[in-house]
Formats: sequence, C-alpha cells, structure tokens
Amino acid sequence: MFSSPEPIYTVAGIRAIEERAKPQADPTLMERAGRVAAEEAVRLTMDRPGTVLIACGPGNNGGDGFVMARRLLQARRPVVVAFAGKPERLPADARAALEAWHEAGGETLSELPEPPAEGWALVVDALFGIGLQRPVEAPFADWIDTLNALPGPRLAIDIPSGLDANTGRALGRAFRATHTLSFIALKPGLLTLDGPDHAGAVTVRTLDVDPEALLAAEGQRLRPSMFREYLVPRPFNTHKGSFGDAGIIGGSNGMNGAALLAGRAALKLGAGRIFVGMMDRDAPAVDLMQPELMLRAPAVVLDAASVLALGPGLGQADEARRMMERALPLDMVLILDADALNLIAEDPRLEQICAGRRAATILTPHPAEAGRLLGTDAASVQADRLGAAAELARRFDALVALKGCGTVVAAPDGRWWINCTGHPGMATAGMGDVLTGLVTALIAQHWPLEAALIAAVHLHGAAADRLAREGVGPIGLTSGEVIDAARAVFNAWIVQAATPPIEAT
Repeated sequence: MFSSPEPIYTVAGIRAIEERAKPQADPTLMERAGRVAAEEAVRLTMDRPGTVLIACGPGNNGGDGFVMARRLLQARRPVVVAFAGKPERLPADARAALEAWHEAGGETLSELPEPPAEGWALVVDALFGIGLQRPVEAPFADWIDTLNALPGPRLAIDIPSGLDANTGRALGRAFRATHTLSFIALKPGLLTLDGPDHAGAVTVRTLDVDPEALLAAEGQRLRPSMFREYLVPRPFNTHKGSFGDAGIIGGSNGMNGAALLAGRAALKLGAGRIFVGMMDRDAPAVDLMQPELMLRAPAVVLDAASVLALGPGLGQADEARRMMERALPLDMVLILDADALNLIAEDPRLEQICAGRRAATILTPHPAEAGRLLGTDAASVQADRLGAAAELARRFDALVALKGCGTVVAAPDGRWWINCTGHPGMATAGMGDVLTGLVTALIAQHWPLEAALIAAVHLHGAAADRLAREGVGPIGLTSGEVIDAARAVFNAWIVQAATPPIEAT
C-alpha cells in the first residue's frame, strides 16, 4: 500500500530521457522493449495456447513489435506479423528490426489475416507510439476497428494506438487494450480522460533505465506513501477542540443536501467541530441523520470556523454573492467548490479578490466549472486536463483538484499529480460535496494543505473502490455511502502506517 510514488512524464520528457539513455544503451532501447514485450506476451498466453498476432505500424512502435516477434519466434512461439507501412520509410532502428525479423525467418503480411479457427492467443498493437498527435486515418483506423473486435486479450505496446499520450484523448480511433505495457515510465494519457478506458491494466517496464536519474519527474501518480507521515494515531490526551473547527457554507433552497453531505463527510473524517451555514432560511435547524453537525446562520459560521468551505449548494443569488464578498478576504484557508466557483467565473471583481488572497485557497472544479473559470468550455478543458489544472493553479495561486477520470491535482509552482482511485459509479450527485468535506476535515486537523488535498482525493476514490469490492456499486453507488467507507479506509491507513514492517528472518 505504501509503495513509492510513480513518476509520470509527458512525451517531451520521455524523449529527453531516451536521448540521454541512448549513448549507454547496449542493447538498444528498442531491443530491450521488444524483449520485455515478448516476455509479457508469454505471461499473458500462459494458459492460452495458439498464435500471437502483432500489428506493426510505420514508426518505432512497429520496430518494438518486430523485435517482439523475433523474440517469440526464437522461443518457438507461433507468431504472425502484419505490417502497415513501407520498409524504406521506417526509421533506422525500426528498419533494422524488420530486417532482423526477416533474417530470423519471419514473414510480414500487408493486411490483417483472418483469425484461426481457435482465435488468436493474443492480439498485439504496435501501430503507433507516444508521438501520435493527429487523428488516426485509413488504413490504420480500419485495422484498429478490426483489432478491437477480436475476442481475447489485447496488448498495447507503450500506449494504445490512437491515444494521445499527454492528454488521454482518443484521436478518432483508438485501440482498446486489456493490457498495456508501457516503457520507461508512466505517461499522463494512460491515467486520465479516455486513457483508462483504452489502456486496461497498465504495467511499466523501465528497460533498465532510471528515468528520475536522467530527468526529474514531471508529475507523480498519487500514492498513500506521499502523505504517510501524517497518518498517525491520535494522542490519548485530546479533546474535540484539538481537531479544528470546520466551516461549510452552502445549502440554498432545494440544495440543502449538498451542504449536509459535506458536513457529514467532515464529521466522519475527524474534524473536531463542524459548523454548517445554510443559505436557505427555511432549512432545518438540525440534521436528524447527523445531529452532531451544528447548523448555524452563514454569518455565524464565518466567525466560528478555522477553515472554511464554500460552494456546496450555495446557489448564485445575490445573497450568495454577498457571502462570497465577505468570505474571500478572510485570513483563513478557503476551499471553493461548485457555485462558489461559478460566482467567481462570472464576476471579474470576485476573481481578482480570489486570485489576490493572502491566505491559502483550494479549488475543486469539475471540467465545466474549470471551463467557466478559464473563459472556455468543458470540452477544451478535457482536451488538456493537465494544462487546464496547471493554468488554474497559476492564475489563482491556488491548489487545484480538477475532478474527473484521473483527477489532476496541480500546485501553483507547476507540480502536478494524477489520482487513479475511484470508478465510474462516482459519477453521481453529491460526490463533489463529499470530497469538499474530506478536504476540509483534514485541514481542520492541521494537515498541510498539499497533503490534505492529495490525501482527500485519493481517499475519496479508495473508499468507492472498497465499496465496489464489497458489492456496493459501482452502479447505484450513492455519495452518502462513500462517507462511512472513507472513514473505514482512513482508519485502516493509520493502523497500517503505524505497523512496523515484518523483517525476514
């Protein structure tokens, strides 16, 4: 569980690492890639006798496929290679790999063959690598459609062909792998947007290259080890005042539940006292499901809280705008979500105040909210989730969690992380409110802001994953169910972090 964070590199970063590694690479990186790809093919076909089909493209990804095929042939594994390209147009290393394949007795087909009666043991995509930036066209689009329709395991080499390695955007057509073997390090496109739907189970092989020795990691995949030092048991000599006063303001008419969900999440993640300011003047005076919450007038919450979340069900009426005007200048940490973000996006004065705050700010937008803040739309944000999160962090001098498939967390100094916990069942009402409550609770308990945000994001998804393993969801999962699961996972983390490792004897 507490494994080291995994580095993530963009295409430019991977290219820089490759250039720095090449002078010492003997055998070549392509030879190493083909070898480990053949090993992966053997692993995936251990219980599936039959022929491996490798579809090779016109670049170095195809070269990896040729080396893989030669290795399988030398291991007496039946393999068929289809090559969609012209040998004279291949890059030098890939052309040499094709020639070595032919010298070993291999043949190439210019079209995808019909599958044998028993089907392919494994289908391998070696059409395009990480450099693809334009939509896939014929004949490659037709090849991808055919490969996707084949039953059985499908392995992508480095990245599924047709997937943008930087953004995770499917470029028209994209290979749908059951497994992806990626080289040197993770790429952001494998982890966010369309990436998880196309990559399947991702394995990274470094090819005996230490990427961080050649280039500092551009980003990281979130792991509990990144905040382990704060997962400590509580001292016995404490009281509720030791764990902070969390404030949440929202809950306008018809949206009371949003503020209550955030409050319940903050309560069950351990904040000492939770004040919930309900914008709806007719809101109940007590939460009958969670009477420990202190429901107050919003103005009272402004004075009582040590950390404040604004937005869950806040609404966009004049009263909500005035509340924002009062809250933004306060000298306390603010977590801004939902309508708080929408109000800032439509009011340049609020935007200016928010960007100029002296105290720390955390923004937790979904893509549509991020688009409004950036003066664009959700589609543009999704087309470059890393860039959008980084721009929001820079523009507002804030920590940002851009929610969605592969939530991106970005810091104002340019660092970023991608979270891989969670599942599609979380696409339901109130999930963002629960995340807001989790972040608020950790900050109330004096966690550093960065650790609090990445821990809350990771925990949010891990709680949903636990429920799915227990048969609760993914379809039909509710936000309220995630709250109790988050408490259970968080406490389990603390126990595991405090347990010394067992030493071998």
